Amino acid sequence: MTSSIGRKITHIVLVLLGIIWIYPFVWMVSSSLKSNTEYFRNGLSIIPEKLDLSNYTRAWEVANFSQYFQNSVVLTVSTVSIVVVLCAMTGYALGRVDFWGKKLFMLAITATLVIPKGFTIIPLYQIILELGLINTMPGVILAESGGAHVLFILLFTAHFSGLPKDLEESAEMDGAGFFRTFVSVMLPLSKPIMATTIVMQFMWTWNSFLTPLVFTLNNPELRTLSVGISSFVGQYSSDNTGLAAAATISVIPIIAVFIALQKYFVEGVAGAIKG
Repeated sequence: MTSSIGRKITHIVLVLLGIIWIYPFVWMVSSSLKSNTEYFRNGLSIIPEKLDLSNYTRAWEVANFSQYFQNSVVLTVSTVSIVVVLCAMTGYALGRVDFWGKKLFMLAITATLVIPKGFTIIPLYQIILELGLINTMPGVILAESGGAHVLFILLFTAHFSGLPKDLEESAEMDGAGFFRTFVSVMLPLSKPIMATTIVMQFMWTWNSFLTPLVFTLNNPELRTLSVGISSFVGQYSSDNTGLAAAATISVIPIIAVFIALQKYFVEGVAGAIKG
């Protein structure tokens, strides 16, 4: 009886915490459907008195969010693809191949976790400048996909190191080389880790502000959604409902990607914790 009451209390507390956690998101969507007058008069209300879809039109067309959305898609898809390929290959080499200095190399890349990204922006800018890619989309993609991506490398390394060696031996008997074994045998078994990498890197790149801002200062046409949102906040005034609509537009792709890969993502996180 006591345990049953305890479970009910736990459920009630979790439901209340869930409502508190989701309230800001619901409020943002609600605010995007209000007029500016209603927003200031009754801003905390969840249900709009009258639906005002002009905020989305203003964000999409007037604020050039159609172009910013396209830029964000190109940047994010390209960056995620590069990161997944490089981290999977690095993790496979570290997880399956023994070489001199391996532990030292692992220690070195792990140490980069303590370096804030802002500290690397100057040398990164200099590299992109020397390549002649400043204020270009390839330059932004290289800048965003650069870095050690230690978390993903460690996830792939732990996953590949735990796979049976019989898989490689069977592939070798069938005439597969090192790279073919990786692509045809090992990589398909890492779908949960790939999904985890895709979801997390997608979220980070889609919401990235500093790198797209710095590398597109002289080319506003290359701005991403996260940078473009700042245009709704002026020196003397702010378009709050337009800002809410822009934020709602920007968060929809993240939710869609997470829902699509939720199964594999949960498996990848559970496997990482278990490992």
